[in-house]
This record gives sequence, C-alpha cells and structure tokens, in this order.
Amino acid sequence: MHVVTNTVRRGDREYRSTLLRRSFREDGKVKKETLANLSHLPEEAIELIRGALSGRRYVEAETAFEIERSLPAGHVQAALVMARRLELGRVLDRAPSRARDLCVAMICQRAIAPASKLQTVRALGQSTLAAELGIEGVDEDDLYAALDWLVERQAGIEDRLARRHFSEGELVLYDVSSSYFEGRSCPLAKLGYSRDGRRGTPQIVYGLLCDRPGRPIAVEVFSGQLHDDKTLPSQIAKLTTRFGLARVVVVSDRGMVTKANLEHMRQTDGIGWITALKAPQIKKLARTGALQLSLFDETNLAEITAPEDFPGERLIVCRNPLVAAERTRKRAELLAATERSLAEIADRVKRGTLAGADRIGLAAGPAVKRYRMNKHFELAITDTSFAFARKREQIETEAALDGVYVLRTSVPAQTLLTAEVVRAYKGLEQVERAFGSFKGPDLQIRPIHHHLETRVRAHVLLCMLAYYLTWHLKAAWTPLLFADEQRPVSADPVAKATRSPAAQRKAATKRTPTGQPCHSYHSLLDELATLTRNTIRLPDAPATFDRLTQPTELQARALDLAATAPVTT
Repeated sequence: MHVVTNTVRRGDREYRSTLLRRSFREDGKVKKETLANLSHLPEEAIELIRGALSGRRYVEAETAFEIERSLPAGHVQAALVMARRLELGRVLDRAPSRARDLCVAMICQRAIAPASKLQTVRALGQSTLAAELGIEGVDEDDLYAALDWLVERQAGIEDRLARRHFSEGELVLYDVSSSYFEGRSCPLAKLGYSRDGRRGTPQIVYGLLCDRPGRPIAVEVFSGQLHDDKTLPSQIAKLTTRFGLARVVVVSDRGMVTKANLEHMRQTDGIGWITALKAPQIKKLARTGALQLSLFDETNLAEITAPEDFPGERLIVCRNPLVAAERTRKRAELLAATERSLAEIADRVKRGTLAGADRIGLAAGPAVKRYRMNKHFELAITDTSFAFARKREQIETEAALDGVYVLRTSVPAQTLLTAEVVRAYKGLEQVERAFGSFKGPDLQIRPIHHHLETRVRAHVLLCMLAYYLTWHLKAAWTPLLFADEQRPVSADPVAKATRSPAAQRKAATKRTPTGQPCHSYHSLLDELATLTRNTIRLPDAPATFDRLTQPTELQARALDLAATAPVTT
C-alpha cells in the first residue's frame, strides 16, 4: 500500500486528491486499486500514514524526548567567536591554562552582561559560556585567583596589544577618568575630584591609552587624589620605553598639559603632542593681538604663531558657531538666574529683614558663586544697602571668544596638515566613548567593591579587555545597529559632524537597508540570547544530546558578521 497525490487542472482551476492505493499482480499483470480517499484528512494525518507505510516508527510527542535544560547560547557564541578571532587567549598569555580560560570567561561575561564576581559565577552557569570554555563548577575564589593571575600579566598584555595596533608615528589618544569606590580600606581609594558627581566618596583615577580608531591598548590606575597632569609622564615612559615607539604623537586634553609635562615631552626624543590652550591663555592671545577675531570673518579655521609664549609650536585657531550660540544662550540664562538671587537679597535688605555688611556679604557670596558668575557682577554693600550691576564690558569681551578654541601642537605642518590636527584632537571623543562604556550599562566598572590594590587594578584591566572585545563586536555589527556604517568626513574639520543618509534612514525607519529591525548593542545581545542550546534525553535511555534552536534570520546574520566581518588585528 502507498499514498498517492494527484493533481488535475481543469480550465483555470486545479484539483488535488490524495488516495490510499495498493498494488498487486493478477494474471501476470500489475494492477492498482484505490482503497480510500484521504483528501479530507489534515495534512499532518496524511503524512503520518505515508510515513507509517514507508516503515517509519512514530511515538507520542510527550514520550518521544524530554528537554532537560535550555540555556541561552547565541550571545555566548558571538562573543566567543570574536574572542577567538582576536586571539584574546593568546593576548592574555601564550600558554593555555585554566586561569587563562577563567579570564576569557570573565571578559566575555562582562561584555555580555556585567555583574559582580558572585553574580558572574551564577551567570556562567545560566548560559553555555562555562561549558564552552570547560570551566563548569567555578566559584568566587576561582575568579579572584584568576584576577590575581591576570594583573601579574598586565605589562605583557599591553605590550602585545601595542605591537598589534601601534606603529611608528602613531597618533595615541590619552585621557583620564575616575570612578567611585565602596569602602575605605584600599590605598588607591582617596578623596578627589569626582567625575561621577559623588562628592565625599573615595575614588580611583585611571588613564586610558587608545589608538586612533579608539581601541583600548593600555590602562593604568592611580590614587584618587592625583591630579590629571601627574598621570602623563608614566604614559610617555610606557610609549617610549615599554612599547619601544621611536616616534609618537600624544593627543591629550588641555588639563593634562602643564609646563612641566611639556618640558618633559620636549626632552623626550620622538614625542610630539597635540592639545589645546586653556581659557586664560586664549584671552591673553586676544589681548596681546596675536589672535585677531577678524580672522573668523571669512573662515572658521586659521593657523597663527606666538613665538614669545609658545616657541616652536603651531597654534590652530578654530571657531564653531554652534558652540558659540550655545555658550551665549547658557551665559544669558546663568546671568539671569544670578540676578534673580541677588534681587531677592536686595529686596530683603530694602525691607529691613537683612542688615549689616557682614551678613549681607555672607548672603550675596553664595548667590554669585552658585553659577560661577561672580566675575561678571559688581557688588556694593553697606550696613543698610545692597546693590549689584553687571560688568558689561567684561561680559562682552568674554562673549567675543565664544566658540573659539585654540589647539597647540609640536608636529610640523609637513607631517600633519592643519585640518588633520583638528581631526586628531577631536579623536579624543573615542576615549570619552570608552569611558562612557566603562561607566554605563556596557561594562559597569562602578561602584568598585574590591579592597586589595591588586584586585582594583585587575578589575579595571578586566573592564578594558572587555571593552576591547565590545569595540570589535560593535564594529562588526554596525550594519545591524543604529551606528553609522560610513560616517562622512567633512571637508571642514571644525564643522559639526553629520550622519550619512543611510544612517539617517535607519534612524527614521528603525530598519536596516535589508528590512531587518535596527538594534542597540544590548538589544541585539538580548535577541541572540533567545537562541538556546537544549539538552535532550530519549525515553528510557541514559544518553542525552544537545541541539541548538534554529536561528532566526537576524540571529544568523549577527553570528555571520561576528565570524566574518573584517577585524584589524
């Protein structure tokens, strides 16, 4: 017996019938007989009959197999594929070891879902990551021991990354940030300027070296009370001595460059720099006539010299009209807010509820300092009166420099054109993005709970390596993210950066050019996590086998990009 499906076309209509038939031989001839018309049965029932007649064995779905466990696997697979492409294990140490596997696991887990070490132990067992790296059953002590192993190899790790990404004449981006600390027993945790807005909380400072595209190469942790400029000399020594770079250009923020640091870089062979002048230095240039504001009548970019104050340096003067308008608006709001506070004090004095020059001064001081507008107001205080007025000439002088910034560099024009100096300084945005990932949901470096100095250094190093992995994953997944795949390079380096038409379409439609939904980095990881590995047991059998769920089109594309997208190593 067998099942036959016949299709007959009559005019424009098509008729389909499914018949159960048998074949037999009679008088030496093969004959066929229809036993039943199955056309009215559901397609599933027809297939069951067809399979049974062909010798297949069927059992009830409930007893066919048991899914013992389902673990998220897609996001782990993507992270491990990229880690292996980057040879992350060999970056940590040449020799395979359990400690190396544990560190790779912590790096991948932080890139996927950052958490404390205790939560990391739990998370390793809640995905396929532990099984993939053969580290099932680890506990917190294992992870802390691996951190100790990692920090001992920090110099070697940074050396290998520097050989991979730094070359002679390289532009090196350097900046510092800080994160607050829980507890007071660590010698690195000190009170200082908090970039997290957590006054009175101990903190640590860390400096990050990146290559021009923004990949992190080295990180160093400093005491929380150390000023930014004090961190630069050690980075110069690292670049020249440890990394062996004969020629390098350090791009750093204006707060990093002091007279001592500039003198140190001048005396170090092969070191050039790009930084910016501070506001008082710009005002002095304008006051002495070296900076003529009429330069900006026709252009927003010019190169000047000031041999007396900046011998042997190029000064690139830029004016951004958008920044100028924003600063003008903000100053007007702050002046108005300060005037309202001072007017309230004047009204109290007039009504007699506030008297005495000392008491009036105590009330007026905080009012003018609250928005840092004390330099723009003149106060007249007696025991019975209070008056204030704006210093209009001073305000106009400051407003004339709105949007103006001056870059300074020791790199000659034949090595780096004026526009390229501006673009190089703007590249510090890449380090700021790194700090944003460090402190944001990507890596969650803070708050820091470790008490041992070595553990704090290891924690920061681990976050840097996780950002290295995250950076490459985001670069590979650019076609699926809201990120700009081909960010246009403006002919005017001072002008506001613009997005490509393709990126604008993605932002407007929330779709990629292929019609798939656009994602953020984390939403794409969440999507990948729905690709699970299922452990299946057959009935009445001790054996089990694993099987991945069928990936969706988006999951398949993301995994393919992680495995094949160009990676500069």
